[in-house]
Amino acid sequence: METNRLTIAIIGADGQLGMDLQEAFSSHRVVALTYKDLDILDPVRTAQRLGAAAPDWVINAAALTNVDWCESNDIKAFQVNALGARHVARSTPASSRLVQVSTDYVFDGQKKTPYEEYDTPGPLNVYGITKLAGEHYVQATHPRHYILRTSGLYGTHASWGKKKNFVDAILSLVEEKDEIQVVCDETLTPTFTEDLAKQIGVLIESEPPPGIYHATNAGECSWYEFARAALELSGKRGRIERTTAAEWNAPARRPAYSVLENAALKRLGIDVMPLWKDALERYLSKKLR
Repeated sequence: METNRLTIAIIGADGQLGMDLQEAFSSHRVVALTYKDLDILDPVRTAQRLGAAAPDWVINAAALTNVDWCESNDIKAFQVNALGARHVARSTPASSRLVQVSTDYVFDGQKKTPYEEYDTPGPLNVYGITKLAGEHYVQATHPRHYILRTSGLYGTHASWGKKKNFVDAILSLVEEKDEIQVVCDETLTPTFTEDLAKQIGVLIESEPPPGIYHATNAGECSWYEFARAALELSGKRGRIERTTAAEWNAPARRPAYSVLENAALKRLGIDVMPLWKDALERYLSKKLR
């Protein structure tokens, strides 16, 4: 069946997720808005660019995602993650639908089972606070919104906020050091951006009711387990030891448990996210071939 060709504006198109979104929507008309093309802190320019694009869908994948950096740069983080999201929501035409990419870090990690969309947020750090504020701005500003929370993103393209994603950093460190330590008491679901981009494609094709959606790879693991799996699947040798979040003492607190349940997608029968370990194996096969 032939798919209708849509106009899709991708904000943050040169980021880790944005690059995969461009590939996922290659059969549609993509308006790729990079940081140089569009500064979402400029509401006038944002309105002009989105108005001229006349998109069917807007995907806002622009954000400051370095959690520890945000902790000591709270004003800038709020400007981009909260006010920037508000500017995008206000500038998205009323006839368009808006996807706002958010995070598992809106939760406090006290729950022992995966968080569903109706669970009450309670962020522990500046990054989570600013992303939650962005969610509220979008919900209050644009009625045809889709808040899409995800977790632990990594992908084959470079991330603006970090020199290397977690997997690449681990594989580099094991070659440089005799032993590395990774936190074992923070549990999440690492998510491959290629899979997330495909899931967003399914969401757009399905046009479900507006609201909050969770979208991560399936299953869960600690950062330590994720690092060990990356090492094993890569075939590299190295020594990885456990440490705790308290011992690591990062500038920003992280939730101890931030696994998301793709409950809304599952109820609609449109959850296509594979297991996190299968996704990691595919990622490594691309990176290491």
